[in-house]
Amino acid sequence: MKDRGTEITRKDKRLKILATDEIESIYARPKFNREEQIEYFTLSQSDLEILEVFGSIKSQVYFILQLGYFRAKHLFFIFTFDEVKNDFQYIIEQYFNSKQLGGIKVIDKQTRLKQQRLILELHRYHLCGKEERQELEQKAQQSAKVYSKPVYVFRELVNYLTDRKIAVPGYTLMQDIVSQALTNEHNRLIKIVSDRLQASELEAFEKLLEESPGLYEITHLKQEPRNFSLKETKYEIQRGERLYLLYTIAESLLPEMEISNESIKYYAALVGYYSVARLKQLNKWTAYIYIICFAHHRYQQRSDNLINCLISRVRHYNDEAKSVAKERLYECHLEINENFQKAGQVLKLLTDESIEANTPFKTVQSKIFGILPRPKLMVVADRMAKIVSFDETAFQWEHIDKLAHQFKLHLRQIILTVEFTTTLAQDTLIEAIDFLRVAFKKGKPLKEFQSDLFPVECVPASVTSYLYTSDREQEQQLIPDRYEFLIYRLLRNGLESGDISCRNSIHFRSLEDDLIDDLRWQDKQELMISNNLTILAQPIIEHLALLEQNLEKRIGEVNRRIADGENEHFQIKKRRNKVSWNLLYPQGIDLINAPLFDSLKQVDIASILHFVDRHCHFIKAFEHVLGRYHRQAVDEHVIIACLIAWGNNMGMGRMGQISDISYQLLSTTSENFIRLETLKDANDLISNAIAELSIFHHYDIGNLLHSSSDGQKFEARINTINSRHSPKYFGLNKGVVSYTLVANHIPVNARIIGANEHESHFVFDILFNNTTDIQPNIHSTDTHGTNEINFAVLHSFGYQFAPRYKDIYDKVSKSLYGFQHPSNYDKDCVIKPIRKINTELIVEEWENIQRIMVSLAVKETTQSIIVGKLSAYARKNKTRRALWEYDNILKSLYLLDYIDSLPLRQNVQRALNRGESYHQLRRAISHANFGKLRFKSELEQQLWSECGRLIANCILYYNARILSSVLEHREQLGDLQGVEDLRQISPVAWQHINLYGRYEFRKFADSIDLDAIVEQLTQAPSR
Repeated sequence: MKDRGTEITRKDKRLKILATDEIESIYARPKFNREEQIEYFTLSQSDLEILEVFGSIKSQVYFILQLGYFRAKHLFFIFTFDEVKNDFQYIIEQYFNSKQLGGIKVIDKQTRLKQQRLILELHRYHLCGKEERQELEQKAQQSAKVYSKPVYVFRELVNYLTDRKIAVPGYTLMQDIVSQALTNEHNRLIKIVSDRLQASELEAFEKLLEESPGLYEITHLKQEPRNFSLKETKYEIQRGERLYLLYTIAESLLPEMEISNESIKYYAALVGYYSVARLKQLNKWTAYIYIICFAHHRYQQRSDNLINCLISRVRHYNDEAKSVAKERLYECHLEINENFQKAGQVLKLLTDESIEANTPFKTVQSKIFGILPRPKLMVVADRMAKIVSFDETAFQWEHIDKLAHQFKLHLRQIILTVEFTTTLAQDTLIEAIDFLRVAFKKGKPLKEFQSDLFPVECVPASVTSYLYTSDREQEQQLIPDRYEFLIYRLLRNGLESGDISCRNSIHFRSLEDDLIDDLRWQDKQELMISNNLTILAQPIIEHLALLEQNLEKRIGEVNRRIADGENEHFQIKKRRNKVSWNLLYPQGIDLINAPLFDSLKQVDIASILHFVDRHCHFIKAFEHVLGRYHRQAVDEHVIIACLIAWGNNMGMGRMGQISDISYQLLSTTSENFIRLETLKDANDLISNAIAELSIFHHYDIGNLLHSSSDGQKFEARINTINSRHSPKYFGLNKGVVSYTLVANHIPVNARIIGANEHESHFVFDILFNNTTDIQPNIHSTDTHGTNEINFAVLHSFGYQFAPRYKDIYDKVSKSLYGFQHPSNYDKDCVIKPIRKINTELIVEEWENIQRIMVSLAVKETTQSIIVGKLSAYARKNKTRRALWEYDNILKSLYLLDYIDSLPLRQNVQRALNRGESYHQLRRAISHANFGKLRFKSELEQQLWSECGRLIANCILYYNARILSSVLEHREQLGDLQGVEDLRQISPVAWQHINLYGRYEFRKFADSIDLDAIVEQLTQAPSR
């Protein structure tokens, strides 16, 4: 990973922020198709009044052109009429009856500038002057603290300018502002570190990079546990011990450095990617900044790993005990049933007249116990007398007794290592944990402690009877092993609910630790405005009043349309005294593997990647880990071979065997060039290039960019720390989930999550951290993507959340709310709120809700972590309840629209179908090793995910490029039906692409003749 925060190209001494295609997408004069000409050159009454200011037709035409281009890009351009011939001709035909203008091709500068001034006034925009530039520099400096990637700072500045209606200044000026901000930020950090670090602390940093037998010390610390085995857990604890001194240094320095957790994570990742040799080449203080962030992040990551190990182990022991108890319960019932028959024989024996009355009872007993032994007879007798019943919970605890050696071995070391805290007023569980920790440190068995010394206030009453046994004197004695396991179980519950936290972690800190601090929150109004949270900045009373007006109006409208029969797809069902209803769910119509592609010549995947690189130049994103000017140049053939080896799940070893490139070269190239950052940059380049193709916006749904996200399960052959069980998908094995954001068929963002993690926690994360130019307006998920806060979060950031629920009747019956009591609504209403919204609670907690949203915006921590904590059902804090209540309003509005609008339901279904189509393509790409992942770490899984996404993006670009060319051909012919047919053809198709076989990368790639393909397809039917 290159240090992009400080890299300066030698050619022009300016920071490289955007690729050429990205620069053009922002600064190049727009090229309109017919629909866009209609949209941007249509004149309002205000436009026509200004047009009259200019006397000549030439000036008026030039004004309309400038106006249209400004509407599209909010920039001005200098051009001649010949350079914009198509737009010029459209305007002449539309407004001037095709008049001829003679030979003048441009207007004078004074007139052009006057037109620009009037256009700015018309749109209430202004140019970036001296004062605006100063504001821009301040914004850049703030953004650099949040995230020091140049492209992030650049995008933040563009958003800032757009919000304040300031025309974006030239790219060179933007480069200078971003570069200066990053340089200032870097120098600021260096000064803090150089001033604060003491000699002994410097020695600790230097020791990390010193040569030693075997691996460098920092290389040891970079290693991560592969799983939750005892061996790996011990290694992780040892790494934490080595990191502790560096972590304490980082803890004292980072608050003064004032960088966000996202920047800490970014700098830490640089250490992960850089070799020791590369770190030594850096400026000493720069290296120390990176190492400080690495030590802080890695130590917290170590706490997360140990806590996750504890949670996983406790869950495993608990589930095993429940399973064994159920089996024992079944066996007991089976045995009782068998013994009941014998008990009948015993009863018959007692009534047997052949037995003499004076027969000794002992003799009778002997016969009885011959039929049914005494112990079994007693059990049956007790059962018949209903004195006892089988206690499944008791069986569970009996099995826990047998597991004592295991849980002591695995969990005690974690309790001794990780510090836990609580925000609850009563910290009885923490007291119990501290007691265990002290006992373990003494090396004294728990059974040697008196029962009255054990803190038992945290023990639930329902469990107490199972923790004690009676001695000979009938005194209650605590069973130490059961007590110890109960504390572990209560600790797990507290960690999952958020009542117990660990400050020195990433995922398990308290919610308060994840939010923006009090000092920064003093500028809350500016923070909300600067982060585009304008919805939250308005007064809450006014905001709720508007929401109330809209919601109450919709409740009335939806019920009226149902009553009048206008909602034809709403079906009421009556069974006896119960009334229910359902909605029709029509399927989408996007075709995958469309027959249109069947006739095309088969092309191998390597040729596809070469073709896409010639048009998108994505290979340029892969820079050497040691910097742009390292002696190993980029070899596109080897890069493409590495991408395919990663993406199709084959690996470098197998690719070296079946291709013309050696394993050694593949491995070296992969280590030097294939990194998450370079892969994401390459994917963004391709996604943005697809968005520029003419077919792209024909895939808009309802004239909006409608995205969806969903998870796809992949089984892992090798056990890794993030792989989890999911019997439904993996059987007895483990796997991970590839969670992908798809917009207009394009996978614009993706990440790997655990199979046990709730997809809804990542919906906002994957949207907000989408760095492409493809920015959705509306977003859909299935039921797995829903929780109690996603409507509120997405609404605050300008997205419309539009999920599909598995059972819409059940959802509405339990989740529709209003601003009035249910009794106030007409009794004939079919759709009626279940409860009144608690507006007082929202008003009281509005500032805390604002604070949460701003914390998400400034990347105070990973968004999915905060969303996960706020979504936890076990959390009872007041702010969370208020946020849920606010979410209920927005959810209710959506549910009403969903019931009332067939097009909305169709659009949601269509967006989700596109995600499923992408999953089919993704599965086909990852075909090697039967689709079972063969990677040893979470990082390798992420690299596989991004490489697979890149291959998919290349296939989609190739197909979309073909479809765009055919589309343009049909538009020129005026074939409107042909254009409409093409809009229904998905670019998700691979039947014409060879994903398998032997690879010959050094051989000249098959030349793809796009013109010949278009010529062939224009003769074929669309479907």
